[in-house]
Amino acid sequence: MTHTMRTHRTRTSLGALAVAALLTLSACGGGGSSKADPASSSSDSASADASASAGADLEGVPEVVAEVNGEEVTRDEFAPIYSAQLAQAQAQAQSGGPAPDEEALKKQTVDDLVDTELLAQEADSRGIEVSDDDIDAELTTLAEQNGMKSGDELLAAIAKQGMDEETARDQVETQVMVERLVADEDGPFKPTDKELRALYAQAAKQAKASGSGQVPPFAKVRDQLVEQARTQEIGSVAGALVKSLRKDADITVNL
Repeated sequence: MTHTMRTHRTRTSLGALAVAALLTLSACGGGGSSKADPASSSSDSASADASASAGADLEGVPEVVAEVNGEEVTRDEFAPIYSAQLAQAQAQAQSGGPAPDEEALKKQTVDDLVDTELLAQEADSRGIEVSDDDIDAELTTLAEQNGMKSGDELLAAIAKQGMDEETARDQVETQVMVERLVADEDGPFKPTDKELRALYAQAAKQAKASGSGQVPPFAKVRDQLVEQARTQEIGSVAGALVKSLRKDADITVNL
């Protein structure tokens, strides 16, 4: 079965969401072992639940927040994404970070939605598809990377941050789609040891500057460095592709 192509965000954004959610749970001493509640059959209900948990003000947000080459990006799609991002920003503010700029965050959310819709349209034109099995496999991988036992456990952790299961699965679909599109655009990614050691040196420098202590030996963190380099490469290639696609796109933003 192939999942309907309606995307929301890029891999880099999703990765930031999942990690932030898990770090917040850790800091609060939360669990996350219970299975996530089933997604509501009503997108309005899902959006309302996410908005309430994040304290998001959606007054003035139109039913159609943007149009991309004739495809509508709706308020129902915007709401859970914006609400989850606002929840993260509010959690960071409580930990000493700056107060979130809600208007700027709304604009960034719409921009992200437009960009990923452009990528989704391009992937569709190239015949790139993502199945439900692909989504399940990626959820399992993300869970293992974050020390969890299953995709259900990861979904439960994300749900506690205000994002319903359906929206989380949509974001994972986008993640996989963007990875495949980038591979089709730029070929397989194979970082060199020189590139990985440069990342390692940068991490060591940052650790020293922040006083957080020494980083583990290179060999112990090589896999993490590969993933970091891969994420950066995906973001770079996807960003360049979006820039190119925007030149010829018909985009209207209503927010």
